[in-house]
Amino acid sequence: MSNKFDAAAKDAEGKIQSAVGSLTGDKGQQLKGEAKQVQADAMKAVAKLKEEAKKAASKLADATE
Repeated sequence: MSNKFDAAAKDAEGKIQSAVGSLTGDKGQQLKGEAKQVQADAMKAVAKLKEEAKKAASKLADATE
């Protein structure tokens, strides 16, 4: 569950950094913020994959009983 929260925090951080970069005209900050958002998306995908794997393992265990 912590991975989801970490991803949400990283996403928010990236959005803020990107917005600040956009407002100040700092392309570097804007790109760094966008990169953090992409990283957050990857973290979310990993968390979802883990959840789905656990569900599949649970269904398999139930089916073999």
